[in-house]
Amino acid sequence: MGFDRTDRISEEVKRECANILRELKDPRIPEFISITRVDVTRDLKYAKVYVSIFQKDWDVDAAVKGLNSSAGYVRREIAKRVKLRYTPEFSFTLDEGIKIGAHINDIISEISSKDRGNKNDL
Repeated sequence: MGFDRTDRISEEVKRECANILRELKDPRIPEFISITRVDVTRDLKYAKVYVSIFQKDWDVDAAVKGLNSSAGYVRREIAKRVKLRYTPEFSFTLDEGIKIGAHINDIISEISSKDRGNKNDL
């Protein structure tokens, strides 16, 4: 099975949305932000954009609020750049997947270092 239409549209919207986010001038939105996934509904009316923020000292809630306040601008720009009959309404959500993955990696590293310490004691 190949990609269906909504998957192709999601990828195109993701690419263009990433370009648009680089142009935003809102001080609440950090420079180091990445779009991890875009889910477009089958009727193309709504798109949920999952973002990941890489700056640890940044106010994540304010950044998501800033992104959601710029959703209208993002929608207009997507309408200009991507030829669709309907341009979806955007909502931005924080993607916790990278944070959870880093936490799991830290736990594995800690267990691994303790395991190496126990082997040296024998």
